Amino acid sequence: MKIRDFKKVSSLVLGVLALTGCAVGPNYHQPEISMPKQWSEPMAGGETNSTTSIAGWWKNFNDPELDSLVDRAVQSNLDFHIAQARVREARAEYGIAVGNLWPTVDASGSYTRQRYSQNQPLIANLPSSLNIPLNDNVYQTGFDASWELDVFGGKRRAAESAKAQVAAAQFGERDVLVSLLGDVAVNYVQARGYQRQIEIANENIKAQEQSLAITQKRFDHGLVSNLDVQQAATLLATTRATVPTLETSLQASIHRLGVLLGQPPEALQTELSTVAPIPTVPPQVPVGLPSELLLRRPDVAQAERQLAAATANIGVAKADLFPKFYLTGVIGLNSVTASDWFDAGSRFWQVGPTVQWNIFDAGRIRANIKVQNARQEEALGNYEETSLRAFEDVENALVAYANEQVRRRSLEDAAKSSEESLSLANKLYANGLTDFINVLDAERSLYEAENALANSDMTVSADVVALYKSLGGGWETQSVAAAAANQTVAKRERL
Repeated sequence: MKIRDFKKVSSLVLGVLALTGCAVGPNYHQPEISMPKQWSEPMAGGETNSTTSIAGWWKNFNDPELDSLVDRAVQSNLDFHIAQARVREARAEYGIAVGNLWPTVDASGSYTRQRYSQNQPLIANLPSSLNIPLNDNVYQTGFDASWELDVFGGKRRAAESAKAQVAAAQFGERDVLVSLLGDVAVNYVQARGYQRQIEIANENIKAQEQSLAITQKRFDHGLVSNLDVQQAATLLATTRATVPTLETSLQASIHRLGVLLGQPPEALQTELSTVAPIPTVPPQVPVGLPSELLLRRPDVAQAERQLAAATANIGVAKADLFPKFYLTGVIGLNSVTASDWFDAGSRFWQVGPTVQWNIFDAGRIRANIKVQNARQEEALGNYEETSLRAFEDVENALVAYANEQVRRRSLEDAAKSSEESLSLANKLYANGLTDFINVLDAERSLYEAENALANSDMTVSADVVALYKSLGGGWETQSVAAAAANQTVAKRERL
């Protein structure tokens, strides 16, 4: 290339590059979300505004079995693995978008054996005495380079969108982790709760069986009527009928835990068959302030990053309205013989700018801009809705946790009163001072009170889990099991 030609091309390229500082489309600014200064629901259940970390909130239950289930779930849960794959996919897409900002260079080489037609006009009109060869070889190799100069910022907006999608995928992974931890804890609490309710039912069945046996003996001796016997039998059968339903619920919780751990539903059957108490709630739950919630909730952060990506996509669409500038070049070797293929005379090159502008497209580009604007409005609405829903989740969890504790205290008092009522009814009945129906009513009330109390214990613990989940706890510092899972994924990628 001559120096004068090189200067012309260089001046044109520098002039075009001077225009690349601008980027069409709106610049993204995170929208402000109005939030309350304090929670509207009173801290009536032991909650505090402390900002203590709730990263490992499940450990506050002091249940080693729950800790083990959580660690294994993070290692092997399939939904979590899918979310991790989405992050890797988004990172690869970002690499593609960044790669589009740079030139592409292709290398090629070819050999062709060809024959010309003897009857083509140029050869047919020549004298045959010239003995023009009709067969020859063509050897060619070279490099093709092309660079689309991002004058109006369409490719930079595409990279900006892809980068935001990477962050959105990462927050999505965290959101899956938060949901996973909550689901494991809730199903474990329910499994222990159903076991406790089955225990209560079996204890009452034994007591009612003894009551039926005593009543039968009294009937055999003519001391009571057959009505008392039938009423005792009815109560016993009714209590026995509750056990299969509780067993079904227990098995469903165990099966769900197995799937959450990425295993067959029956995998934890033996491990969880041993009865254990319902995990007790911690004395205090750090809730923090509403202003901290949006920083902790990964679903809110994910929606915000999706809004940023949608905003950048408007610029990608608008860039199609403007011309595209390319710098292309070709350099290589071309010869009809292999002996002089690499000689200086076989060299060829071509370099120069190209401009391409879509003059008429029947409104396709402007329609696409409208599509991207609508998607940005949709993403904005989703971000605002997700933020409001986050506050709603916390408020609902606060009131549910506090009120369930009040309900539990009342049920505890009811269970104690029912136990005393049954003892008194049995004494009065034994002395002939009351009807047997009062004994049956006392037995029925005691079973219902104890069963309701066990159900409330389960609900209180589940409400604590729901509160931690609504606060977005659990993703901040992944456990050792999560780190091990990431190492396993990295090994798979290297293979």
